Parts: sequence; structure tokens; C-alpha cells
Amino acid sequence: MFDKFKQLGELNKMRQQANALQKELEKIIETLEKKGWSVSVTGDQKIRYIKKDGQDFNDLVELINEVMKKVQKEAAKKMMEMGGGLSGLLGGLGK
Repeated sequence: MFDKFKQLGELNKMRQQANALQKELEKIIETLEKKGWSVSVTGDQKIRYIKKDGQDFNDLVELINEVMKKVQKEAAKKMMEMGGGLSGLLGGLGK
């Protein structure tokens, strides 16, 4: 019984670490300019802006970010499905 509480505590700690990592990734910003185009992306793989000769392409940014979010959710789902077989490696946290 206490082992389950310990596992829950470890899981909570992992969530906190993941949230802290997410905040750090959001702070990373890379911008590249080439042939009149300017693209800026955050470390959590979200596009901040796309510009061509100073003109914003906000609709394109929203569309790309939306499709990226869907793909990331599907990828996470697949990883969780595979994680079921890895529960022994995670110290039983997957159970």
C-alpha cells in the first residue's frame, strides 16, 4: 500500500519536472531569415510568426500550430500504448 503512495509521489514529481521543462522550452526562441522570409519558433515547437517582406501570415501560423498539436497528440497516444509494455522498466509506474 505504501509502495503505491510512493509511486504516486514519484509520478507527481515527474509531472512537476515535465511542467518545468515545458516552461523552459517556451523560453527558447529561434528566428531565421532567408530570401525575405522570417520564421520564429519556440523550443516547444510552436511557431511564433511567419513573415514575408514584413507581411504577417498569421492564418498560416495558426493552421500549422493546430496541425502540429494534433500530430503531437497522436504521437503521445502511440507512445502511451507502447508504454504499457514498458511498465516494468518504469518501476511499475505504468500500472
